Amino acid sequence: MTNASMRAAVCTRAGGPDVLEVRELPVPKVREGWSLVEVKAAGLNRSELMTRQGHSPNVGFPRVLGIECVGVIVDSTDAGTPEGTTVAAVMGEMGREFDGGYAQYALLPNALLMPVRAELDWAVLGALPETYLTAQGSLDALGAGPGTGGRLLIRGGTSSVGMAALSIASGYGIETATTTRQAAKVEALTAGGADHVLTGAEPPADAVRAIWPEGPDYVLDLVGATTTVDSLHLVRGGGVVCVSGMLSGSWVIPEFEPVAMVPSGTKLTAFHSDDVKGRAGMAMLQRVIDQVEAGTYRPNVDRVFRLDEVVAAHRYMAGDRATGKLVLVP
Repeated sequence: MTNASMRAAVCTRAGGPDVLEVRELPVPKVREGWSLVEVKAAGLNRSELMTRQGHSPNVGFPRVLGIECVGVIVDSTDAGTPEGTTVAAVMGEMGREFDGGYAQYALLPNALLMPVRAELDWAVLGALPETYLTAQGSLDALGAGPGTGGRLLIRGGTSSVGMAALSIASGYGIETATTTRQAAKVEALTAGGADHVLTGAEPPADAVRAIWPEGPDYVLDLVGATTTVDSLHLVRGGGVVCVSGMLSGSWVIPEFEPVAMVPSGTKLTAFHSDDVKGRAGMAMLQRVIDQVEAGTYRPNVDRVFRLDEVVAAHRYMAGDRATGKLVLVP
């Protein structure tokens, strides 16, 4: 592909959605340890919104964003992923230290590539990696699995990870409750597997207690730092809170005092999808794909955007309009 060009959505500087520009760029040249992927779909993530806003200090502009993608290897330096292999990739500083998935081609470290078998539409496959790996890893961190039973509260349930966690937990037979500020999204959450949907303030403690007087056994907190302490007091004594998102846009719990703020015996943990990048997450992702193909898990695709619509996609994401996953197709 010498001298070939490609189209990519470039974040030209920190700012609002309009700083994203679709440009013609040279197709990256393969180098040792890296392989070239023809991107077929890239999931959109709120962390990319924050990077675009300038909240990722290690990011230099201009940068092609995108912390995940799926596609086909077109030029390989790894015998384990030859040309023609379908692959997924997540995290590992994609779209931050090096250009990511908002492009027709992405040059990616071989260590990030996850070969997968899939018969799914590209947009559906593109909705799965970051979302389902995070959801599955979070449930594992909570100790919520097949046969465990119990009660799970998901804060930020209409997010893509929230919807994925609902799908998995429902299959496990776990009783689920989830929160949303928008009454219009209640039906989608119920269809997605929620036993209880709490609307309004985020979340009303009395509404949680009305369902479960002792509190849930598990809380998956995707809102993040602004609600973590509240989640610790919502979960039953000895229960577990896992923080796996930052929908609030806040990274830090101000003046956090563990002894004063963590009830005795209650456990606080976290999950980061970087833990399942590359080969570490390959088997987990293949199980997810198999479950989606079998109809057991829902892909929860809210909307698919073309590369030319990247500005509209970021506006849609920033406006909290989605119920599930947004996907960009080049």
